[in-house]
Amino acid sequence: MAQLCGLCLALRDDHGQAARMATNYDGLIISALVDAQAPAATRRSAGPCPLRAMRTADVATGDSVRLAATVSLVLAAAKVRDHVEDGDGVAGTAGIRPAARRIAQRWARQGAETGAGLGFDTTVLLDAVDRQIAVESAAGPETTLLELTEPTEAATAAAFGHTALLAGRPGNEAALTEAGRLFGRVAHLIDAVEDLHEDIAHGKWNPLVATGTPAQETRRLCTDALLGIELALAEVEFTDGRLVNRLLTKELSRSVRRTFGHSGHESCRTDHKITNRRWGGGGYGPPPGYGYPQQGYGGYPPPGYDYGRPPRRRGGGFCLPFCEGIICCECCRCGEDCCCACECGECCGESCCDC
Repeated sequence: MAQLCGLCLALRDDHGQAARMATNYDGLIISALVDAQAPAATRRSAGPCPLRAMRTADVATGDSVRLAATVSLVLAAAKVRDHVEDGDGVAGTAGIRPAARRIAQRWARQGAETGAGLGFDTTVLLDAVDRQIAVESAAGPETTLLELTEPTEAATAAAFGHTALLAGRPGNEAALTEAGRLFGRVAHLIDAVEDLHEDIAHGKWNPLVATGTPAQETRRLCTDALLGIELALAEVEFTDGRLVNRLLTKELSRSVRRTFGHSGHESCRTDHKITNRRWGGGGYGPPPGYGYPQQGYGGYPPPGYDYGRPPRRRGGGFCLPFCEGIICCECCRCGEDCCCACECGECCGESCCDC
């Protein structure tokens, strides 16, 4: 919470109240990495906030949250710009488009200015976004899934690597760059899996469908990346690495399991009672008779693809241990393989957690 609130307040202090909309869970990993390597993390007192039930808090401050704010703001600017150009979402509506375009331009400029003061060139992020669009537009039958994730990997690698320089630990740069590259891969793949159901239903482009990648192969790529992140972090010299190790290994692994898991998954006990409010029934599948559009995907989804998936998660490529209030399990006693989507810290215990 110190990192999340620190990121939000850094966006406000450097870029104005509207910039706080760019606050996201993935961004706080950047500030947490800087603090984990720094000789001492800096904190300040923050006033009451409605999102903290009007409680005060000690929040992260300094260059760590300013770098996180820079990365979050530039990527948010690119996302708004894409919505404007594609004419989708609120930013793409006729009456909103001019204002949204100005916001995107201002955020990109402000992020670049703050990044320059921190020694971070934000053009690597914007270039990655542009390359992502180009790669997706040119994707064909021979395109591999990793070719589509490469721009995201490059962006997160640059941001992770710069945390070492900002914290005064240049020896950590190579290992953190590798960890960031693999984190970007996992984040991209998780988003693709989470969006698959909705993308097919609405005839939208999805990297898994475009490359015909089955669920088993997609999960293997995520699992390999998780191992690579763990090995890379083992080479990093931290002052206090407990939080980042927790988020980038245990919680990220849980997010992968949760994304690929469904009511029939082998990691879940059969006596769990799962409620899916998205579909209004048990499990993660669509309701009986739910049809998928045939146009634009060769008449069928990728062979062998399993559409079971949890409800759409908002906020980033991985899950922090915050209660979601979407699905819950009863009598959860399965230890590390807990399939409760809430997962507030450790496993729920003998009764359903209070979402």
